[in-house]
Amino acid sequence: MQKQYIRTYLNNKFLAYLTAAAFLFCAMLMGISIGTVSVHPITIIRVISAEIFPFISLGNTDAMHANIIMNIRLPRVLLAGLVGASLAIAGAAFQGLLRNPLADPYTIGVSSGASLGAVLTLFLGLSIPFAGMFTLPLFSILFSFLTIFAVLLFARKIERSMKVETIILTGIIFSSFLGALISLMIALTGEELRQIIGWLLGSVSMRGWAYINIILPFFVIGAILLLVNSKELNAMSFGEEKAQHIGVDVQKRKMMVLVAGSILTGAAVAVSGTIGFVGLVIPHLTRLLWGPDHRHLLPLSILMGAGFLIIADLVSRTIIAPTELPIGVITAIIGAPAFAIILIKRKNKL
Repeated sequence: MQKQYIRTYLNNKFLAYLTAAAFLFCAMLMGISIGTVSVHPITIIRVISAEIFPFISLGNTDAMHANIIMNIRLPRVLLAGLVGASLAIAGAAFQGLLRNPLADPYTIGVSSGASLGAVLTLFLGLSIPFAGMFTLPLFSILFSFLTIFAVLLFARKIERSMKVETIILTGIIFSSFLGALISLMIALTGEELRQIIGWLLGSVSMRGWAYINIILPFFVIGAILLLVNSKELNAMSFGEEKAQHIGVDVQKRKMMVLVAGSILTGAAVAVSGTIGFVGLVIPHLTRLLWGPDHRHLLPLSILMGAGFLIIADLVSRTIIAPTELPIGVITAIIGAPAFAIILIKRKNKL
C-alpha cells in the first residue's frame, strides 16, 4: 500500500512538471510564431537549432525569418519568461512566508519600491563605477529591499503581533505613496522622463538580448536562494513558533527569503517596469492545481509564471495590432478579478 502511494505521488508530480513545461513550451512557440509576420514552428526550430548547433543542418532558412526570430521575437519571449518566472516565484515565497495568498511583490509594495529606485536612477543619472548596465537593477533591488523592511517595521509599530492583514494593508499604503512620488518626479521633468510612464505600465518590447543579460544573473541567484529554502518555507507556513520548535533558524531564513524576493522583484522591474498580479495569481493557481508544498510550488511557479507572462505579452501586442498595449494592463485585467475572488473566498472562510 505504501509503495503504491509513493508511486502515485511521484507520478502526479511528474505529470505536474510535464504539464507546466508543456505550457511554457507552447507559450514560447506561440510567442515567437504569432505576429505581423507569421513564422512556422518548423522554421523556428530550424533557426534556433542552427544558432545553437551550427554544425548540424536541418534545412535552409529564410534570412528574414531568421532575423525576426533571433533579433526580435526570441529575446522578447525569453525576457517575458524571465520576468514572469521572477515575479511568480517571489510571490510564492512571500505568500508562504507571510502565510497569506494575498501577498505578492505588488501588494506588499516591493514592486513600487523597485520602480522608485529605477526612476530615481534615470532621473538623477546615477551610475555605479564598474557596474555599467547593472546600475539600474542594483538600485531597483536596493529600493525594493528597503521598501519591504520599511513595510515590516511600520506594520510592527501599528501592531506588535504583525498580523498578515496589517502587513498587506501597510504594503498597499506604501505602494500608493511611492507611486505618488514617481508621478511627482515625472510631472516635474521634461519629455525624456515622461516616456517612463509607458515603461512603468510594463513592457518587454524592443529590449533585446542586453536586457536578458541584465536580469539573468539576478534571476539565477534569487531563484537558487528561494529553492534552497523551500523546506524551511514549508515549516514557516505553519507559523514561526512551530518552525522554531523543529529547528528552523527563523530569522536567518526569513531574511534570506526577503533578500531573494527583493533581488528577483528589483531585477524584473528594472528591465520591464511594474507588472502587477503575476506574483499573486500564478502561485495561487499553482497551489490550487498541485498543492502547497514549496519544494514543488516554487519550481512549478517558475514554469507557470514564465508561460503566463509570455501569453500576456502576446495578447498585448496582437489584440489591437498594430497598436501595442502595455503588458501591465493585460495582467491587471486578469489579476484584479482574481484578487477579488481570492479575497471573497478568504473572507467566507473566516
